[in-house]
Amino acid sequence: MSGFTSGDGSFHIVLRNSNTKSGVLARFSIHLHIRELEVLKGIGSYLILNNNSDIQSNNQKKINISLRDKSVNLQVTKFSDIVNIIIPFFNQYPILGVKSLDFADFQKVAELMKNKEHLTEAGFSEIIKIVENMNLDRKNF
Repeated sequence: MSGFTSGDGSFHIVLRNSNTKSGVLARFSIHLHIRELEVLKGIGSYLILNNNSDIQSNNQKKINISLRDKSVNLQVTKFSDIVNIIIPFFNQYPILGVKSLDFADFQKVAELMKNKEHLTEAGFSEIIKIVENMNLDRKNF
């Protein structure tokens, strides 16, 4: 799975900042061609078997596999799954290459979120800096 993630996966931090509400969403995904649906299901099953998770087909469940045109996408957005499944997995089976930098920043943001620091102005500002550096750092590769 680390190899698939290195090639076709991503670690995203989505920021929402409006006058009424700020928010941070951590999202792990692997995006493949539709012919790789069974591979993606296998990755989802691996996560389930090794973490007592559930694979479902809507956004309110733990692991979401969706079909679009000629592609399939596995997404994990539930924060407890990010902290309890995704981060420990990639700590145990590290990603090699530039994607490891994305994971390191993803993990920093998740730690801030875990400590509820994303709810403070200072914590949210720190997350913004991390995300900006993620975007800037990767343009150089």
